[in-house]
Amino acid sequence: MMPTSPGRRPAGLRGVPPAAVDAVITGAVAAATLWAGLRWAQGGPWAAVLGLCASVPLLWRRRAPVGTGAVVGAATTGLALAHAMPPLPYGALVSAYTVAALSPPRRRLQGVVGGGVLLALSLAVPGESPDSFGYVGMAFAVAYALGAGERARRAEIEALAERTRRLEEERAAAAARERTRIARDMHDVLTHSVGIMVVQADAGFLVTRTDPDRAQAAFDAIAETGREAIVQLRRVLGALRSGGGGPGGGAAPVPPPPGLGSLDRLAGRFGRAGLEVTVESRGEAGPVPADVGIAAYRIVQESLTNTLRHAGASTARVRLRWSSAELRIEVTDDGSGGFPAAVAGHGLIGMRERAEACGGTLRAGPGRGEGGGFAVTATLPLGEGPAAVTGGGPGQTAGEGAAGAAGEEAADAACARRR
Repeated sequence: MMPTSPGRRPAGLRGVPPAAVDAVITGAVAAATLWAGLRWAQGGPWAAVLGLCASVPLLWRRRAPVGTGAVVGAATTGLALAHAMPPLPYGALVSAYTVAALSPPRRRLQGVVGGGVLLALSLAVPGESPDSFGYVGMAFAVAYALGAGERARRAEIEALAERTRRLEEERAAAAARERTRIARDMHDVLTHSVGIMVVQADAGFLVTRTDPDRAQAAFDAIAETGREAIVQLRRVLGALRSGGGGPGGGAAPVPPPPGLGSLDRLAGRFGRAGLEVTVESRGEAGPVPADVGIAAYRIVQESLTNTLRHAGASTARVRLRWSSAELRIEVTDDGSGGFPAAVAGHGLIGMRERAEACGGTLRAGPGRGEGGGFAVTATLPLGEGPAAVTGGGPGQTAGEGAAGAAGEEAADAACARRR
């Protein structure tokens, strides 16, 4: 027996309890069978008993399709042998439909074989004409086909429901990844920009009266850093917009995400803030997948921001080591070499997440060289990834080499695939 879901509703009868549907069907079948057996065929008490046995078990057809079919089929055969059969074996036809619709394959096979034997007995023993075999056989074939169609329809609905559930889960996971990406980028942009602006503001305030030119340069650097932060925040927050934000409903142009090609500009910005940054590259630099280029830039940016704010350093060095398989990034400084809690917070976590998302690794801690200081070392693979730029200089990412190329959202998706 195969129990069926109590909440299942027949097509077109939504809101009606299955028990009520089965009761109506059973009543109709019982009335038709008893009427034919008692009035038309003039059967006796045994015909009444067999008629009830050929109809009443349909109340349990959903709980035990094959068992119900066996009882109904045997009673129908008894009616045929007693020459009290109705024009059609109504109860047996309903059972054939139910077995086809609700039973598993093995039980369906058992029902078909057993039903076929009982049908043959019902027609052969009373000596029915050959036309009756075709007539009744066609009726059972139609009933079974309708049940099989209902089973296929229900299976399709369940498959669509499962697909919808999976799509919802994938959509929720994508939304969670997007929220994480936005939070990480917001942290990178704000800590970098605000850190430089605070340092420049302090320096400008100290020399406002004694060295106006230097103070003016500091305030100019604050303005430039603020404008750059607005541009980057606009790109990050652009992903949150559901519609176009430009004139006439069109989307405003969004600047491409930064990459390795922007390291010199980044170093100059820190230089104006009082931290002398040297960028070195060894090995043959080639095209870089967009996800790796963005991750590398953000790791360098966060490392230098931490150096400026926490290390008390005057110089920092960014080394890029290229090979055919990976890019190794080393950011060192001549500061105290400590490991303050601020460095160990979201910034370091974000750097490690970016590296691991691209299939790489990241280490951070006191430097081992003669100058001491603090060191961040990231290793990022340069294997198969999103299409790298074909022009614009070695080491640039697709986001820097051409307008309209894949942005940081696509790069993060590539990181997820790389994992």
